[in-house]
Amino acid sequence: MTDLNHTFAAERHFPVIVIGGGQAGLSISWHLKHRGIPHLVLEKNQVGHEWRQRRWDTFCLVTPNWQCQLPGWSYQGTDPHGFMARDEIVAWLEAYVASFQPPLLEGVAVTGVRRRAHGTFEVDTTAGSYSADQVVVATGGYHGFQLPRLADRLPRSVTQIHSSEYRSPAALPEGAVLVIGSGQSGSQIAEDLHLAGRQVHLATGTAPRTARFYRGRDVVDWLADMGYYDLPVHEHPLKEGVRAKANHYVTGRGGGRDIDLRKFALEGMALHGRLKSVEGGVLTFAADLQTNLDGADAVSESIKTTIDRFIAERGVAAPEEARYVPVWHPPDDLPLAVDLASANIRTVIWSTGFKTDYRWLELPVFDGRGYPRHERGVTSMVGVYFLGLPWQYTWGSGRFSGVARDAEYLAAQIVGRMGSWMPGHHDATAVNAVALGS
Repeated sequence: MTDLNHTFAAERHFPVIVIGGGQAGLSISWHLKHRGIPHLVLEKNQVGHEWRQRRWDTFCLVTPNWQCQLPGWSYQGTDPHGFMARDEIVAWLEAYVASFQPPLLEGVAVTGVRRRAHGTFEVDTTAGSYSADQVVVATGGYHGFQLPRLADRLPRSVTQIHSSEYRSPAALPEGAVLVIGSGQSGSQIAEDLHLAGRQVHLATGTAPRTARFYRGRDVVDWLADMGYYDLPVHEHPLKEGVRAKANHYVTGRGGGRDIDLRKFALEGMALHGRLKSVEGGVLTFAADLQTNLDGADAVSESIKTTIDRFIAERGVAAPEEARYVPVWHPPDDLPLAVDLASANIRTVIWSTGFKTDYRWLELPVFDGRGYPRHERGVTSMVGVYFLGLPWQYTWGSGRFSGVARDAEYLAAQIVGRMGSWMPGHHDATAVNAVALGS
């Protein structure tokens, strides 16, 4: 802990406390600091922890670098249409912190938040208790991984990890690897193992895919021009239901390319449908592989159709491009059961997503599923906000591309609820002077 952090730790009340020092927490801190609002950011681990510790060695962004746009801090490199690797992302975030020096306490976990009788909030942490007039929960929506109960039925001889624990092919036991789940992480991890020469089995699901490039440009560039990243959730055809949809699988690896599971199958990857059951070391899969592959391709092709329409309507000059033709189809006699021992499957990687965990937040701001009830991050409880949630307001809300807009909006809400308070009219201490950049 630095001397500056000791100063922060000495003060116990703040107009605003931000919980979480990732991209969301840093974004709101930038806005608060530039509005002269004393505040404290509490980070359980270290800035960049999710990128350092929960991404594999060859991980890179799937969205181009130009979309990395935090408040007062955009991508600074020479490859705006490239894709930063894991360590570059960490360095970029560290440089962001250095650029405006937020009032940040790292290594401090929040263990409880409750509202006091007089309206302020008590924030219990591993470094003692704090209080705040307003609280921003910027911990994102991926707090812990979830494993299906089927995991308990696998033999103990099989190594099981979640996708967030995967680092490299060399770190796994010898033998074949079964990846369960074909979303972004599952597909990219399967590719990583496949390129390393490992025998890979992939249990697919209904995740969609997209082409990396189409008609001379990155698909993300087209979608940005078409306004897809600015579409508010309430205007999306699925409304709030879009928050439960899987992201399209694609990769930024090697300068960016498609992930074509059919091509992997031609090269020896064993594709399966959804995992249904585990019994005595034998896995049974659903007969839906063809449906899953066709569905993913259909989404990719529908995106291309939308781009074609945009090009035609706007008269954009763009090269013609032939549509995708499937290079492989599952055989009619594809086995639906696989014996782990016979297939030499020694490792199972569960790419089955994450779950939220707000048990420490003792406030009535959740729906029946335990998900925050909010409008653009503003809850019904005065002074409580959420930031960095997937599709909080737009597609980019939980990403580098859209969190800045959400942070600016919440900062305005926070200032509006402070009433007549202005810097200098509050019982400010030395720490607040530091937070103001004095």
